[in-house]
Amino acid sequence: MFKTEFKNNNVYVSGVQNFSLPQTLDCGQAFRWSEKENGIWCGVAFNKYLELEIDKNDVIILHNTCLEDFESIWCNYFDFNRDYDEIIREISGNEILKNAASFGKGIRVLNQEPWETLCSFIISQNNNIKRIKGIISRLCENFGENMGTYFTFPSAEKIASLSLEDLSVLRSGFRAKYILDAAIKVSNGEIDLNNLKNLSTDEARQELMKIKGVGPKVAECALLFSHQHIAAFPKDVWIKRAMQVLFDGELPKEAVPYAGIVQQYIFFYARETKLNI
Repeated sequence: MFKTEFKNNNVYVSGVQNFSLPQTLDCGQAFRWSEKENGIWCGVAFNKYLELEIDKNDVIILHNTCLEDFESIWCNYFDFNRDYDEIIREISGNEILKNAASFGKGIRVLNQEPWETLCSFIISQNNNIKRIKGIISRLCENFGENMGTYFTFPSAEKIASLSLEDLSVLRSGFRAKYILDAAIKVSNGEIDLNNLKNLSTDEARQELMKIKGVGPKVAECALLFSHQHIAAFPKDVWIKRAMQVLFDGELPKEAVPYAGIVQQYIFFYARETKLNI
């Protein structure tokens, strides 16, 4: 169980296991985080700016925030209440999964704001991380609210009020029409993002796929990274190849309840070991 302390305008969190800032914030599940030269990570989530680091004693320091924001936003955002040790024990009967978890055990699945996550993964289609971050930055700078040191992520209602011509400033190509369709369907209530966590993963996936340009992979990413569907399993070409090499294409049964978390371990393991995929 972790402990929190507030002093000097910072929140100090001790006792959190299995949490690496670079593994969690730079693994392709969120696109508004970056590392400064001093090792402090900075980013925006739920329209709040945060800087944080982990000191030599493994204490997590959240700078210039308060306990109220930690309890209402950051604790859940970083998934601190989930016992990742228990998940790793559950899957470690399989030697390959045990090895994969040993490489990526610092990864925690972020619980992000649903609209921002959906929009971000629509943008991610057939794209690299540098370009994804650039498009999202332009989206926020042009249509979000200027908070002085950062921009908020524009709401679905704001985007729905725009035209494809307005969105041309994003330089997002074919994705613009998908962003607009998603914004319209979310803002008019056709897609109720807040209810997706109450549906089965299959039902929630089908709801999201009503949006133009949202296929299974984008839907699974949205469900995993913002709706706590940890059984969701996004599959891109790299994961499909890694699954074939490691498991003959089928996820071991002990991993199924935690498929989304395991997917992160597998991807990191394949990348770090330069698995021949």
